[in-house]
Amino acid sequence: MRTSTIVKGGVLAGAGVIAGLAAFSSLSARSAERRVPPEGRFLDVDGARLHYIDIGSGPAIVMIHGLTGQLRNFTYALTELLVSDYRVIVVDRPGSGYSTYNRVGGRGLDAQAAIIGHFIKALKLDRPLLVGHSLGGAIALTLATKRPELVGGLALIAPLTQPISDPPKIFRPLINPSPARRAIIARTLAIPLGKVKRKRTLATVFGPDPVPDDFGARGGGFLASRPGAIYAASTELSNVSDLVEIAALYRDLALPVGILFGRGDQILDPELHGARTAADIPGAQYEVIDGGHMIPLTAPNEIASWLRRQAGRAPATAVTSLPPRN
Repeated sequence: MRTSTIVKGGVLAGAGVIAGLAAFSSLSARSAERRVPPEGRFLDVDGARLHYIDIGSGPAIVMIHGLTGQLRNFTYALTELLVSDYRVIVVDRPGSGYSTYNRVGGRGLDAQAAIIGHFIKALKLDRPLLVGHSLGGAIALTLATKRPELVGGLALIAPLTQPISDPPKIFRPLINPSPARRAIIARTLAIPLGKVKRKRTLATVFGPDPVPDDFGARGGGFLASRPGAIYAASTELSNVSDLVEIAALYRDLALPVGILFGRGDQILDPELHGARTAADIPGAQYEVIDGGHMIPLTAPNEIASWLRRQAGRAPATAVTSLPPRN
């Protein structure tokens, strides 16, 4: 009888801990959304509801953020340097920021690239310059290899471009082959543990550059502290094997491609994901600048200047689109 009571007590205590962790995670998510509210439009395309910002006029540039990111990674400082001459469209990828999936499954590179392709067509863009940062680079490359008629050129910033068997150490806890376990962890343990490790994680992601003091709100960093964002990142990281197929198609790309890395990047190896990939793509240009992985935030002037050069390499058909009227 006593053993049974102890077991029941342990079960109840465990359930209480789980409920407490879930409640804490839910409160953290609501706090993040109060501090970083949505600021763009919404569009339903191909099984996803996309949150995006569409500003400026002229040649179209579409920007795709990386793992655990969202569109404020670009609006933090970069987009304001481009809107005088370009129509700049920044989008939260499905599952990130305020964009959501409306269907079950299909969250790999192919699926996300297809959604971005439908997004480009829904906005009636004529072969825009596609900018991809980090994992967004892999998605941009996937779209360019599968649907090249939709893309005028690629500008890849610290992109994931090559298959990797050993992901960056700070992201390894996100890898989990079981969707059910990913969901449970995202709703219980991930947020509290992430807060404990937040300072060290950001130092690595930004290093050797300092982390901006206002990254949480202005850069949207707080939005990563939500169960949905954790689940999305875990799912994406567990499905990057698509790159094996995509990398084999680089030699067939027939559009302007530029790759830019920070030479101090602590997340992705510039030599592997930059120089080697540029060598695989006919006519690709590869450059390095001082900085780390988050150069869209820490080196906006250099990035804007480089993007202008890449936009100039795009074909004339990519420069005719104008913002839609409301």
